[in-house]
Amino acid sequence: MTAGFSRRGMMAMGAGLGMAVLAGGSALAAARPRPAKPLLLAHRGCSALRPEHTLASYAKAIADGADFIEPDLVATKDGVLVARHENNIAETTDVAAHPAFAARKAVKVIDGEKLEGWFTEDFTLAELKTLRAKERLGALRPESMGYDGQFQIVTFEEVIDFVAAEAAARGRAIGIIPEIKHSTYFNGIGLPVEDLFLARVKATRVLATMPMIVQSFEIANLKRLRTMLAGMANVQLMQLIDDDAQRPADVAAVDGALTYGAMLTPAGLAEIAGYADWVAPATRRIIPLGADGRLVAPTSLVEDAHKAGLLVGTWTFRPENTFIAGDFRDRGDAKARNPEGSVREIRRYLQTGLDGFFTDDPALGYRALHVSR
Repeated sequence: MTAGFSRRGMMAMGAGLGMAVLAGGSALAAARPRPAKPLLLAHRGCSALRPEHTLASYAKAIADGADFIEPDLVATKDGVLVARHENNIAETTDVAAHPAFAARKAVKVIDGEKLEGWFTEDFTLAELKTLRAKERLGALRPESMGYDGQFQIVTFEEVIDFVAAEAAARGRAIGIIPEIKHSTYFNGIGLPVEDLFLARVKATRVLATMPMIVQSFEIANLKRLRTMLAGMANVQLMQLIDDDAQRPADVAAVDGALTYGAMLTPAGLAEIAGYADWVAPATRRIIPLGADGRLVAPTSLVEDAHKAGLLVGTWTFRPENTFIAGDFRDRGDAKARNPEGSVREIRRYLQTGLDGFFTDDPALGYRALHVSR
């Protein structure tokens, strides 16, 4: 697989995203060419202002300048990929208000965590289509909560079609950055999400050219996708990184010892570079918070990853005071929106040399990238 996005694929979609193009060849490059500007990645769409993973959220993100929109992918009972952050839909849909589904409430262990709720793998697509999305963080996001009950759950295919239509209408390239969720879990219950994903890629003509970055917190599925997507120069892979002491779910499932912290050592980054194009830890792994909640000195992670030949992304910038470093909070309530503080925080992180970043509010990310004041 070529480790960049093809010129033909980018030109076919319009203006392109400022991404470098690599020469052909199946081996990974020693260093991936970096984008001209850091990529603006819409976290679950514009999830600060619209219920996440709805077409309304994706539409707002695209209108606000996002380069890529993110559909998290989980499977239905009948083997369809839908866009939900988790397979537990208790907090993001009105399923609890449907008496017909009351008996579907269950307790499950997902990636080592015991959860109670309703799960996509227990519903057919037709059943999920009777539900409506709602805001998960209603107390923080009243504007988004105002749209509760208006929008349906959408399939991966519907997301692809929507993004392709928006790109054509706007005359600019818009990519997708799907995250494959709970791979080991879904494979264990007979719903191999990678197979479902690859079938959709093969069946969807526009995915031969649409810029796409495939993400996962697991390792084995990215290694498999590296092989299965060989030759698709419009596709890159992103290794997501969680807390240092945690283990990827596929590692934990076989009682392996590898932690995310070990993956961020020079040796670990070199290993990631053998199968992925990007590494993406949480923001505070790049610039940590001190005891007072303010930023301290950056770690060497961005520099180390670049030396290993990797691009670096991070997740997630959110516009409410409660999520913003103390340096940039205003005097408003902890739950209040603080757009100016969010823009300033993003700019501080961009100084470390990031190649892309996720934000819940792409309009603020766009300002951080393109507006000087």
